[in-house]
Amino acid sequence: MKLRAGIVGLGRNWESRYLPALRTLADRFEVRGICEEVAHRAERAARELGAIPVDGYRALAARDDIDVILCLADQWYGVTPILAACDFGKAVYSAISFPLEAEEATLLRERVDASGIAFMAELPRRHAPATIRLKELIATRLGKPRMLFCHRRVAVEQQEASGSRDRGRESRDLMELVDWCGYVAGTPPTSVVAVRHAEAEASGHDDYQMMSLDYSASGHAGAGCLAQISCGYYIPQQWEEAVTFRPPAALQVACEHGIAFVDLPSSLVWFDTAGRHMESLENDRPVGEMMLAQFHRMVTSLVRHVSGLDDTLFAMQVVSAAAVSQREGVRMKL
Repeated sequence: MKLRAGIVGLGRNWESRYLPALRTLADRFEVRGICEEVAHRAERAARELGAIPVDGYRALAARDDIDVILCLADQWYGVTPILAACDFGKAVYSAISFPLEAEEATLLRERVDASGIAFMAELPRRHAPATIRLKELIATRLGKPRMLFCHRRVAVEQQEASGSRDRGRESRDLMELVDWCGYVAGTPPTSVVAVRHAEAEASGHDDYQMMSLDYSASGHAGAGCLAQISCGYYIPQQWEEAVTFRPPAALQVACEHGIAFVDLPSSLVWFDTAGRHMESLENDRPVGEMMLAQFHRMVTSLVRHVSGLDDTLFAMQVVSAAAVSQREGVRMKL
């Protein structure tokens, strides 16, 4: 069954992730309309896919020739395209940031539930071939995770005169790392403590954030699995050599019977008593294609599916609690 899709927002991953995936899955998705805050981008993408540019996400969701809405990028209207899709009964694939405020998050969850639509939140790190293989090794060879070290080094563009920066992207980066660690650990965290370093005392912009997540089921800090997540924004984008110089593994996992080093999407090195094992999973399907194919199965299934919404909202709550921990210098229970 081919689904007629409307796209809201193109974003930085359009050319590298979504456009190739939609072309490969042309037998499952037919793009009919594109809504994008930059009009010429919408027109160009529409020409590439034989679709039409649509002025306004509500107008797109209201069209009779649209079955699903693909929200692919954070834009000024936030999660309102999802609420519009709920109003018109259209299934949603969401790659956008969810609200940090508890009331807004609760409203979003209630609207999705009441609408009865199929919903999938994009969690690309979960679907990466290296993560899938790591979960297999944890179940068969490495044993339960004891400690996780998750690092992300982000090149930042030069600050504009206004000092603005994409804070939504930074929150989503942290949310995805929190969710990734919880997925690998196999359980949600029970507490978080976090620190930050600002570019300047009065700037309000962080150039480094670190949080420590405790997965102790008993509630006693340090009794179970621990994860350390760090995200740095301290290297200017024009320093290309510095950005790529000796980057740490994206995820290091110390388990009961071995240790693994993961670099997304497809590189995995792990050690056990037999020595070093190197695996390259480059022949697996691209992440974008895998996620859209899963979304297609959800929508065409006879059973209603809501995937990733609760996990994403919980991860955003963890990021919000980490911000409180940074300000007050206390461990926050989750």
